[in-house]
Amino acid sequence: MHPYLDLLDHIRHHGTLKDDRTGVGTLSAFGCRMRFDLSQGFPAVTTKRLFFRGVKEELLWFLRGATDATELQERGVHIWDEWAGPDGDLGPIYGRQWRSWPTPDGGHIDQLDQVRQALRHSPDSRRHVVSAWNVAELDAMGLAPCHILFQFYVAPADTGPPRLSCQLYQRSADMFLGVPFNIASYALLTHMVAADVGLAPGELIHVLGDTHIYNNHLAAVDEQLARAPLALPALWLNPQITDLFAFGADDIALEDYRSHGRITAPVAV
Repeated sequence: MHPYLDLLDHIRHHGTLKDDRTGVGTLSAFGCRMRFDLSQGFPAVTTKRLFFRGVKEELLWFLRGATDATELQERGVHIWDEWAGPDGDLGPIYGRQWRSWPTPDGGHIDQLDQVRQALRHSPDSRRHVVSAWNVAELDAMGLAPCHILFQFYVAPADTGPPRLSCQLYQRSADMFLGVPFNIASYALLTHMVAADVGLAPGELIHVLGDTHIYNNHLAAVDEQLARAPLALPALWLNPQITDLFAFGADDIALEDYRSHGRITAPVAV
């Protein structure tokens, strides 16, 4: 997780003071990038505890096309509570756009299924793209997407199957609370798609727009940066599951995950 820690340290000491929508204020940088080789271990932050159960439940929720926060609450995951309506509705956020993007004629496009089919039949295509940034529906969303677009890329390997890499563009990146979660989520998605299409996991490339530390997170960031990172865990996926949409929570686990203790900080809403 050195790419993450290096960027966190850079923004902490060289970020630009900026106001923001929440009124909390930030230290910020723009146009940052991190790269993680997924063959070298699963990129779970170890300088504090990662809520991995929340990572996998949220991703599986996205993959179902779900937008009802009560489904997560029933599984003990409350990361969307602040933006949900009284009935749990979040509007047409990530999962709806990934699996059921509306068309002008009243139809819907399953972007994620189209991409996994294209990876099988046309791996060298440059159109393996999924977008959550539906301009026509932003105002109906409980929260406009932060991680807005991802693209897959297939490259031959020296030995073994070709490698599947994922590049993510995130327009707004909360470095302390959100980004470790986002890294783990898209690393997990890359592993799951690779298992579906018969490829090996390659790299996760994370491109960030407004990359920030909230002013009320600075003490927590200093505590985290004072800790020495530990060895990365491995990801276990049930080898009997080869359909992206058939994975359940019990089919996904981290092996040998060790970390420092939790560091809490308030969410900026």
